[in-house]
Parts: sequence; C-alpha cells; structure tokens
Amino acid sequence: MRAISPVISTNWLRKNIDALKPVIIDIRSSEEYGTGHIPQAINVPFPSWAVTRNDLLLELPEVGELSRTIGVAGLRTNSNVIVVNKTDTPFNLADATRVACTLLYGGLKNVAVLNGGYNKWVREGKPVSRESIQPTPVAYRAKVDKAMFVSKDYVRKRAGGPTIIVDARAPTDFFGVTQDVFVEKAGHIPGATCLPAPWIWTDKGTYKNIGELRGMAQGLVGRDKSREIIIYCGVGGYSSAWWFVLTELLGYTDVKIYDGSAQEWTRDPDAPVVRYSWD
Repeated sequence: MRAISPVISTNWLRKNIDALKPVIIDIRSSEEYGTGHIPQAINVPFPSWAVTRNDLLLELPEVGELSRTIGVAGLRTNSNVIVVNKTDTPFNLADATRVACTLLYGGLKNVAVLNGGYNKWVREGKPVSRESIQPTPVAYRAKVDKAMFVSKDYVRKRAGGPTIIVDARAPTDFFGVTQDVFVEKAGHIPGATCLPAPWIWTDKGTYKNIGELRGMAQGLVGRDKSREIIIYCGVGGYSSAWWFVLTELLGYTDVKIYDGSAQEWTRDPDAPVVRYSWD
C-alpha cells in the first residue's frame, strides 16, 4: 500500500513539505540546481541513475552501484521520495519516470514524480532556494525487483504470443518512415503495437487526467490488468513512462520493460523488424 500518490501535485508538495518531509530528488544538472530549486531538495543528476553498458544507453546500474547511489542520497526502503525534473521536452519528463522506476526496482515503495516538475513550481510562484542540501548517507542494500526488466531473449520468446508488446516511440519511428540515431534498422518488433509516451503529458508538461490515460491504455492493451505487457522504446526512457502509468497509476500487475529496447534489438541481424506496417 502506497503512502503517497505516484503523481504529486505542486500544491500538495507545498502544503506537506515541512510536515511530512519527503525526500525531494532534483535530477537536473548541478548547474541548474545551483541556480534555484525546491526548498529541501537534494541534487542527484539523472546520469547517476543509469549507465552505458555494451554501448547500450540507459541501462540499469549494477546492484552494488545502485545501492551506493540510493544510500548516498540518504534513502531508506520506506522513504517517501518525489522525483523532480524540468519538463522542457518529453525526454525530460521520461527521465523523471526512469529514475522513479529505477528506485522502485531498487526496493523503495513510495516513489512519486512531481506533476509539472520544476517548471510548474516556478511558474506558480512557489518558493525557490539556492541552498545546497547535503543528505546524510545511509547503508542501503538494494533488493531488486528482477521481474521489472526483461532481456532480448525474453522478448523474442514472447513475440507472437499472448503477451502484449508496446512500442512507446513516436508513430513515425514505429512505422519506419523515420529512424533515430540510436537504432540500426527502421521499424518495430513484430507483433508490437504503438502507444507513444509523449501522449501521456499535456503541452504544459503535466500528466493528462486519469480518465484519458485509462482510455488510452484500455484502447490498446485492454482491460485485463493481469495480462503480461512488455514495453520498449528507443533506449529505455519512454518505456519507463508507460510502465509507471500502467503500473503505478492504473493498476496493471504484469508490466515489464525491455531495457535494451530498439537500440539492442536492431543490432541483432537475426532479430526481425517490421517496417511500413501497423501490425
């Protein structure tokens, strides 16, 4: 049972920041943090939460490394954590869910993202601090949720079966008329369906209302919340956004992230790719 909502409003945070003292993690750069941040927020920039492995971007840190990052941030399993980022682009918004997912993977239970991020906080005239907050490190040993992330071989075995495979990239990338710099072949994994992550948010960087999000999810993956769903994207950012919405907001119970995503899949000459088709 969650102690805090997965998506926290700026008004809720302003009201509860002193009484509940949640751990606010600002994942912007240290330079951006230094020019102003939410009072009491600590700074753990986004690159601290992901690694490059085998030339694949946004891979999970090793358990020991993740444990150290969480411990240095002063987090405990029962900490109430709110992830804050700028919301200039959909990639910034997905970075916040990627960190939230990594923390949940690492064993924390109450992890939220700030709706509208630092942009909305400032836009509303809420207080800003330039005081650098240094957390008190703790010893932390991550008990990771291995079921959250799956491998290429796992996806290959599930493709074409009852598992729903969701491509969270832009429709043009899914269809194959565009190809981003991180993939070697245009198109998508056979049997995948397209549900772009940028559709989660409004043009002001806030989450669409729960009814809209539920409608999109049900329209594509159905109402059966126990059915297995695997989400991938280009390198593993956008996929975290739909994982977070489906699991933490909408209650789907068997959602997984293919972390290597299209970057890894399209490198494999034996991994099929479908182009110019919505199937």
